[in-house]
Amino acid sequence: MIFQLLTLSLATAAQTVPAQATQLPPPPVAVPAPVTAAVEVDTRPYVEITTDAGKIVIRLETRRAPVTTANFLRYVDSKRMATTFKFYRTTRSWGEGNRLVQAGNRGDARLNYPPIAHEPTNGTGLTHCKGAVAMARSAPGDATSDFFILLSDIPGFDANPGGSGDNAGFAVFGEVISGLDAAEKIYAAPISPTKGEGVMVGQMLEPEFKILAARRIPAPADAPKGCVVKAAP
Repeated sequence: MIFQLLTLSLATAAQTVPAQATQLPPPPVAVPAPVTAAVEVDTRPYVEITTDAGKIVIRLETRRAPVTTANFLRYVDSKRMATTFKFYRTTRSWGEGNRLVQAGNRGDARLNYPPIAHEPTNGTGLTHCKGAVAMARSAPGDATSDFFILLSDIPGFDANPGGSGDNAGFAVFGEVISGLDAAEKIYAAPISPTKGEGVMVGQMLEPEFKILAARRIPAPADAPKGCVVKAAP
């Protein structure tokens, strides 16, 4: 009897003791994938021009000034730029606020490609800041081979639709990213006291600086942002 009561008590106690809680591992914490910043690849063409004064590297604005850039690259890729092109003009006589050097075909005019459509700065969003490269012209739409490099800001060269007379300005299509020292050397070189016509008398280099080679190069890793692209208003 006592044995039966003890057995019953143990069985009852066993039913009243709570089962030990099972410890489950915590759910895994989701770790977000690292955010990788998108790297914008610079697909703009770069051209290295070798002159008697040194090398000049130019970045071209294919998207903003496609017609003018294509024309320039045509001279580069056909090797015509390294055949008869020279830097022949400096505007040192204009003073410090209007500094530029000009280059173009100084040999056989038959090597010029046909004139190109004018791409004014109010349409391209580019501007004539120091280092800008633009096409020389007499009238909008007659530019062929001549181009110039600015060695100072000349905002008056930008298109001004509200101005009087020929207000279309010049067509900026790129800028110098290295080699401005070579352009400065050309700017400061001796000039002829008699060569040239009209306002160009006293601006013609003597001797002229040959373009010895012109070729496309990969985008330099340390290329500066530059100034020709106007900031959004």
